[in-house]
Amino acid sequence: MLTAFARAFKTPDLRNKLLFTLGIIVVYRVGTHIPIPGIDYKNVQTCMNVANSNRGLFSLINMFSGGALLQITVFALGIMPYITASIILQLLTVVIPRLEALKKEGQAGTAKITQYTRYLTIALAVLQGTGLVATARSGALFSGCPVASQIVPDQSIFTTITMVIVMTAGTCVVMWLGELITDRGIGNGMSILMFISIAATFPSALWAIKVQGKLAGGWIEFSTVILVGLVMVGLVVFVEQAQRRIPVQYAKRMIGRKSYGGTSTYIPLKVNQAGVIPVIFASSLLYIPSLIAQFSGGNSSWKTWVQSNLTKGDHPVYITAYFLLIVFFAFFYVAISFNPEEVADNMKKYGGFIPGIRAGRPTAEYLSYVLNRITWPGSLYLGLIALVPTMALVGFGASQNFPFGGTSILIIVGVGLETVKQIESQLQQRNYEGFLR
Repeated sequence: MLTAFARAFKTPDLRNKLLFTLGIIVVYRVGTHIPIPGIDYKNVQTCMNVANSNRGLFSLINMFSGGALLQITVFALGIMPYITASIILQLLTVVIPRLEALKKEGQAGTAKITQYTRYLTIALAVLQGTGLVATARSGALFSGCPVASQIVPDQSIFTTITMVIVMTAGTCVVMWLGELITDRGIGNGMSILMFISIAATFPSALWAIKVQGKLAGGWIEFSTVILVGLVMVGLVVFVEQAQRRIPVQYAKRMIGRKSYGGTSTYIPLKVNQAGVIPVIFASSLLYIPSLIAQFSGGNSSWKTWVQSNLTKGDHPVYITAYFLLIVFFAFFYVAISFNPEEVADNMKKYGGFIPGIRAGRPTAEYLSYVLNRITWPGSLYLGLIALVPTMALVGFGASQNFPFGGTSILIIVGVGLETVKQIESQLQQRNYEGFLR
């Protein structure tokens, strides 16, 4: 693998792509440390130290922004608005016939959907930026910090609008940087920025485990956490690569004097067909009651129940609800992203069939049957990956959103595998050996 990296840097065009990608990453990380106008940076740092253990409500977005959210920087919203917009457009494609027609038009339709995603990203950035500024002004961003209400000294309308505009512009710049990596870099620009955002929080989180540890100066806890992380990464790689291959045979057809078809291929159905989307959906949905409770006045019984049961990651009610939501969204996302009827119709149109299965409706029923069977272990695997690291690391004093949690492991491994495969394919086009021999 190291030899393959060396050969990648010896190839001029691939070296330029890698260096360009690294340059964009540096620009992105610099932007995550530039505070926006109207913020008292000293008070922000004070609250970051005081309220270190009370970040649960905003930790998911903070993780996707590489720690920029709680520091209220130019890239505070990070790539989260674009992720949300992409998911919404993907869901609407199933519901709105116009979007479904655009999806079937090929590259031109995909470009149009991408443009809609950009517009929706800007709208969500304005909405989320307004919410973040309002939360910072009220002091609710850092609960328990004595100077939380002084983070925004000037609470005039002009200052508020300026802060929202700067954060929205920062989101647009992040979106542009991601597209630059896709076009001129090694590809998967948005995924790579997400990867960098999550990986950037690893060193500080790991060192916090060492500082809080009590055995051998914290080194035993530190080593144990590293070992657990490596085991979980290995498990994720194994399952992410697992797939059920359904054989497909194409009958021979004579067109003129030429014979077409007669080939054999397969339909790859991954065990984890939904990826990390169910975990993100479940986490976001569980944050909604906490958000409503935080901004509602009084001390009603429902507010007390929510704050007691749905804000701590190690609470049995939270764990149960989180696991069930992940399983539900895994089936939901697979149902809207893979259409067995459409696949069966396409196979029938081009003369393809599954050996032993009649073409048409029986093929669609068979694909649906197989998909449901492999989605069960995939959804249970997602639930376990999301919960087991959290429950294990709580015993070492880690926060409930430690980077070796389910969401971060799934994203980092998934993006890492995809990036390695892309570089490998470019190496193999030049008759070099790839990363995975």
